[in-house]
Formats: sequence, C-alpha cells, structure tokens
Amino acid sequence: MIKIGLISDTHSFLDPQIFDYFEGCDEIWHAGDFGNIQIAEKLREIAPVVGVYGNIDGEDIRNEFPLHQRFVKEGLRVWITHIGGIPGRYCLPIREELEDDPPELFICGHSHILRISRDSDLENMLYMNPGAAGKQGFQSHRTIIRFQIEAGKIHNVEVINLDLEEEIAAE
Repeated sequence: MIKIGLISDTHSFLDPQIFDYFEGCDEIWHAGDFGNIQIAEKLREIAPVVGVYGNIDGEDIRNEFPLHQRFVKEGLRVWITHIGGIPGRYCLPIREELEDDPPELFICGHSHILRISRDSDLENMLYMNPGAAGKQGFQSHRTIIRFQIEAGKIHNVEVINLDLEEEIAAE
C-alpha cells in the first residue's frame, strides 16, 4: 500500500498546513502550475514528488517535470497532466488518447475546481482534480487530496480544505 498526497496550482505559494497533511505520504503528486522550483524542493522535504508542468511554469519546472506522466503505481494505471478538461469535455488530443488507452486514474489541474468523479464512458475511469492549493485564481476554497493505492485499487480518499483553519480563526 502507498499513500499519496495530491496537489495542484500552488502558483508559488505553499501553505504550511501541507507539511502536516502530507506527513506520512509515500509520494506527492503535483498536477502542474507549481509556480517555481522552490515549491517542488519544499515538497521533497516531505516525500518524493511526481509532477507535470503547467501553463504558468517556467523553464526551471519544465526542465525537471514533463507535460504528461503515465505510469503504473501499485498495479494502478495513472495519467497526470495539467490541462485535461473534465469528464465529457476533455481537451484534444487528450480525449483521443483517453479513448484509445484510458488509465484507471486520470489526474489534472488547471481549472482550480475540485472534482472527483467516475467516467462511465471510459471504462469507469476515476477522474481527479485536486482544485488549487495556491492563492491565485477564482476558487472559493484551497484544496488538496490524500488517498491510498493498494493492489490496483484506490482507498481512503480525503478532500482537505486548507481554508478551514482560516475560517475557524476568523470567527
């Protein structure tokens, strides 16, 4: 079994809470728009980072992380990219590749909108977008996801709202 911390769209901001939430994770997966290489370096203090570059990322990130990551982890076929679309409205040529060779888990960022859903049109593929963990954008909440993978199955999916502590402190 492996525990994954999933994050996206940090835009050069790493909330200190992430260190606590991702403690004990075996890997951190970043779905693009790191903002700068220091975000990856700080995340590596917690666990190894698997990531892709996003549309705002510069040469420092693009030299280290590819546009797409396709791999198998604990028997689960995974594809991570930054701009992928949403179920029923995937970006071209993403849609064509998904139709030809769908992973079991498809992860993207970019929209800043948290979404986890099954795509019944693509062999019941699980779609995950962790939303945005940074402060840039129009999202109403900053979110991350934790989950476990064992024997090709995903378990214990947790959505974490990073704004919760700020909201409680404001009351």
